[in-house]
Amino acid sequence: MHLSRRNFILQSVATGAGLGLLDYLPAFSKPADGKRVGIIGLDTSHSIAFTKALNADQPDPVYDGYKVTAAYPYGSKDIESSTKRIPGYIDEVKKMGVKIAGSIQDLLAETDVILLETNDGRLHLEQALEVFKAGKRMFIDKPVAGSLSDAIAIYNAAEKYKIPVFSASSLRYIKGLENIDKTKVLGADTYSPAVLEKTHPDFFWYGVHGVETLYTVMGTGCKSVTRVSTPNTDIVVGIWGDGRTGTFRGTRTGKHDYGGTVFTEDGNKVLGPYAGYEPLLVDIIKYFKTGEMPVTPQETIEIFAFMEAADESKRQGGKSVTLETVLNKAKKGGK
Repeated sequence: MHLSRRNFILQSVATGAGLGLLDYLPAFSKPADGKRVGIIGLDTSHSIAFTKALNADQPDPVYDGYKVTAAYPYGSKDIESSTKRIPGYIDEVKKMGVKIAGSIQDLLAETDVILLETNDGRLHLEQALEVFKAGKRMFIDKPVAGSLSDAIAIYNAAEKYKIPVFSASSLRYIKGLENIDKTKVLGADTYSPAVLEKTHPDFFWYGVHGVETLYTVMGTGCKSVTRVSTPNTDIVVGIWGDGRTGTFRGTRTGKHDYGGTVFTEDGNKVLGPYAGYEPLLVDIIKYFKTGEMPVTPQETIEIFAFMEAADESKRQGGKSVTLETVLNKAKKGGK
């Protein structure tokens, strides 16, 4: 039987790599080769924000001289809200001294570390494999992939090629977190916009930001989720193995906003407002320099399992769905 390109990629990644979600070891730290940053994907505002910070006339010393030197623009091919940005973003980065590469291979030949910014998560596995094979460190912006099986395959590839990689939302750095002792967290409610995109599972496209905020304070260990869904709002309740509960509210009407409430042994704490891209970029640069991942593969994969389980709960009319169920399916190559 002829394999589709996607299935071929998944099978080739799995060869020689055995990610078991909780048995992946974030090792392989060694000094990065240089400070030339390459961007894959000029279809998101994140590419512009990162370039403005790193290529400023007087960049913050915390960025340690890292500079965006080249970019490969593509990028989403069929999501109009993304593709229409590319021509204008090409012009913007060129004005900041960035060379436009004709292919990912050309980009890799001229850069030392990579920001994989393509807005379309469906392309991330194939694009990431090119970077892994070149032996370069890479930050993968949200969503880490367009399916849970692809997300697992990316971290399998990181293990296979011995290249540490991490993915994070800038909402991981929302204001208020600095005042929370995570060892005392009893539960949390978070919220963010959850705009839908037909090419991606419901929360992968945008709701991931609020889900990542939830995981930032709760940590890993969610066992099951249930979801209530209406055209305007989603509410997902997760039950952690230690009995704690965490909820995510995804909104599609009203003002777009981000925040939450964290319930702790010392009282309730409020999260928000959004802190911008700079705190995330600081961690990206630290990772480029050291190879140490600020967010573990286990946590990122569980975040995407949480969202996939929420989708399955919706398909089953709001029934409870375990993360183990969707993980087992994804590890067998199912979406």
